[in-house]
Amino acid sequence: MNDTASGPLWRAADLPALMQGKVRGRLAGDIGSISIDTRTLEPGALFFAIKGDVHDGHAFVTTALEKGAAAAAVDTAHAGNFGPDAPLIVVDDVLRGLERLGCASRARMHGPVIAVTGSVGKTSTKEMLRGALGGQGKLHASVASYNNHWGVPLTLSRMPEGCDYGIFEIGMSNPFEILPLTAMVRPDVAVVTTVEPVHLAQFRGIEAIADAKGEIFAGIEPGGVAIINGDNAQAARLAAHAAASRAGRIVRFGAAPGMDIRLVDVHLDPDFSLVSAEVFGIPVTYRIGAAGRHFAMNSLAVLGAAHVVGADLALAALSLQGFGSVEGRGKRMLLKIGDRSFTLIDESYNANPSSMRAALAVTGSIPRGARGRRIAVMGDMLELGPEAAKLHAALGDPVVDNDIDLVFASGPLMRNLFQGLPANRRGAYAEASDGLAPLLCDAIQPGDVVMIKGSLGSKMGRVVAALKARFPVAEATVVEG
Repeated sequence: MNDTASGPLWRAADLPALMQGKVRGRLAGDIGSISIDTRTLEPGALFFAIKGDVHDGHAFVTTALEKGAAAAAVDTAHAGNFGPDAPLIVVDDVLRGLERLGCASRARMHGPVIAVTGSVGKTSTKEMLRGALGGQGKLHASVASYNNHWGVPLTLSRMPEGCDYGIFEIGMSNPFEILPLTAMVRPDVAVVTTVEPVHLAQFRGIEAIADAKGEIFAGIEPGGVAIINGDNAQAARLAAHAAASRAGRIVRFGAAPGMDIRLVDVHLDPDFSLVSAEVFGIPVTYRIGAAGRHFAMNSLAVLGAAHVVGADLALAALSLQGFGSVEGRGKRMLLKIGDRSFTLIDESYNANPSSMRAALAVTGSIPRGARGRRIAVMGDMLELGPEAAKLHAALGDPVVDNDIDLVFASGPLMRNLFQGLPANRRGAYAEASDGLAPLLCDAIQPGDVVMIKGSLGSKMGRVVAALKARFPVAEATVVEG
């Protein structure tokens, strides 16, 4: 079931009090949706003129109203820029107004709310939860990776009244960023997928990263459930944060003996994972429509969360076979080259040492076509601090161990990997992804398996776009690897 509402999302008459603002002009009716982007705005939306890193939303208010927005939320400093009849809700600060509306949405939510954070796997875990619970009630969940200071309140404000489940992704890149977000979400269940050396430039070490992820438990509802990766080296530190919170229960998942949700066995096929697990002593065998041990591990947290909120465990497990691709996070497709094809694995959204190793492992598990090669196209992993060069160079072993035939690399950090590889595994190097794209396009052969991955700032998505522009799609799959 989806999160569509039978009535309005918000009654116009309630908004001024909820947002601590004042109406100017006449609102064009009740609110059907919330928008911060005029490109996707629907008629009847409330448009929030948020000031972003690049654009100030106040510059798009007129466009929003012309496209049929019922009203626009603006701050007092900009309210005078619009005509007296423009339907506005004037607030002291637009982002604060959105946060207040998000908190009002959480206050009217009576079903269980699940929040997910972690260094790796937040979005895929959230999407697995969407599938596991979406067929068992009315569900609202974050779209894309709306997990930051504006994405979380935006997702909250979009939650219709009467939902049975709410699922929220919470991210961070600095200390104390999760605290205000978890305070808004107030999860009944809080999941930490794992703690890995990510954003090291902003932290003293991995223990500090664990502390930052552990902030999610500070907002947990009294008696709530904390779910942590018991196999992770930081499990004890996370458990300490959970124990200091209002959580009534700490649940651990992993492959080690004694876990509440335990991975018994996993068989990895190039197109799926077959998992045997025990969920609070209940044996469960299920198939995940994605290849990778990391997906199997995160599925344990999904089934644990589903069980503790009272959902049907068998239905939740069955749903995982339909877990599909997330754009930029392992979406797999076939592209035509002549009368044959090659496999593209799009992992271009983000990267860190842990997720890069996982992507290389999945790539190594996929059979090459006749005379094809396994090609890893790798861009810089950013925000790794003073150890960045060493962490990039260390990827040489998993390249060899997973039988990757060629590496195409871009960025000054990834040069540390490229230069340390045997000559027969070096494809090409460029300083930036724009320079790497044509070199890769010219090198592709039928039967190749091509995996593209890098941090968002490395712009490896441009390499994906170049391949799609050169080679037409032969067949899209629903596999995430």
